[in-house]
Amino acid sequence: QVQLVESGGGLVQAGGSLRLSCVASGRTVSTYAMGWFRQAPGKEREFVAAINWSGARTYYADSAKGRFTISRDNAKNTVDLQMNSLKPEDTAVYYCSAKREYSGSAYRHSYDNWGQGTQVTVSS
Repeated sequence: QVQLVESGGGLVQAGGSLRLSCVASGRTVSTYAMGWFRQAPGKEREFVAAINWSGARTYYADSAKGRFTISRDNAKNTVDLQMNSLKPEDTAVYYCSAKREYSGSAYRHSYDNWGQGTQVTVSS
């Protein structure tokens, strides 16, 4: 069983940056696709970004394109999300997820494992 732990959330002003990290334990995730989702109060959990097993292919929600970058280090069993030019509408709990397939997806129900989330708050 894969356990995922996120870190790096916090309070930042609009226009600022944060880097979220996710560490996997329990087994290697080097053959898993990984994703980041977020959930704001009163809203559905939504896709942010994903990366395939090797890191060669990435996927982004329109809201994240040009501002966020997903990356992974299979040697360390980690996946990161660099978030730049943050906006108040990026405020949410951000969740790391793992998918037992090579290719990433924006479909949250295709992911098998989830972390507990880390809060990101962007002030205006």
